Amino acid sequence: MRLVIQRTSRARVDVAGSTVGEIGPGIMVLVGFGGDDDENLPDSKVWNTLIDKMIGLRIFEDEEGRMNRSLADISGDMLLVSQFTLYASCKKGRRPSFTEAAQPDLARRLFDLFAAQAASKAPGKVATGEFGAMMNVDFVNWGPVTIILDSKDFS
Repeated sequence: MRLVIQRTSRARVDVAGSTVGEIGPGIMVLVGFGGDDDENLPDSKVWNTLIDKMIGLRIFEDEEGRMNRSLADISGDMLLVSQFTLYASCKKGRRPSFTEAAQPDLARRLFDLFAAQAASKAPGKVATGEFGAMMNVDFVNWGPVTIILDSKDFS
């Protein structure tokens, strides 16, 4: 599992011209699952570690301008967007290969579980994109601040 977390002042995802998810200040997270991920991932320690880390990252500024506050501290919102291209391999040629990404049926189940569990722990509003849809994601990367979490770093 890979997460690309971006601190945002606002974010929105549209599908076919309609907004399906929108948040205010918080984080926009691209969520991808790889071929090594399986049905047991949600029961693993790394799953909970990544959710807790995502919500607890101190990436918001305190009164002194230091990144000392977490999403929980600011009661921030979260937009979760499924993103299989996080597992793109560009080792050969110029066309990315996505063979390292999880199969769509499994990735959908994992994304839905991830979104539900993240929402149960999130301090603010949680919105999602639409799995498998062509989405337009519009957000302001506040800072900019972008953090990447990979489950392999926490196994």
